[in-house]
Amino acid sequence: MQFHPLAIPGIVVIEPELFQDERGFFFEAFQAEKYSAIGVNQAIVQENHSGSRGGVLRGLHYQLRHPQGKLVTAVVGEIFDVAIDMRRSSRTFGKWVGTRLSAENRRQVWIPPGFAHGYYVLSSWAEVTYKTTNYYSPQWERTLIWSDPDVNIEWPLLDGKDPILSPNDAQGSSLCRADCYADL
Repeated sequence: MQFHPLAIPGIVVIEPELFQDERGFFFEAFQAEKYSAIGVNQAIVQENHSGSRGGVLRGLHYQLRHPQGKLVTAVVGEIFDVAIDMRRSSRTFGKWVGTRLSAENRRQVWIPPGFAHGYYVLSSWAEVTYKTTNYYSPQWERTLIWSDPDVNIEWPLLDGKDPILSPNDAQGSSLCRADCYADL
């Protein structure tokens, strides 16, 4: 298993060791002791699984209270996964990182609490699982708008078309108006 830190401290791409033969493959998708080395020290309390067609963008979500760390995996298809630092006291506040996750590369990304998270579907269909360190609290969920010019995410949009959004995601806040974390 290899760990590749991204440009924002705390966010790590995980590349599992793959065992493959004529029968198929095997890899550890989660192992608490190994993952604690990268800061996954909180218990995983919930796992979510979503499916989306190509061109769909989900996010950018975060919970103002009961913030969630997320371990994200694309189990079918390919996505462009993004995290934005929402911690006002951080030197990387408002900065983003993105990485491609796919069923083919089998990579995961660890996003600690304090970040908005979302992904854009690059394949015709994708299924994503994410393990979280806190339960979903809809009353505390917030959404950052995907197209905020102050954040300036470089989305790899299919054919240059705007993404397909839920009504909630289309109404996200800009970073300058968003509720943010004071300290985490």
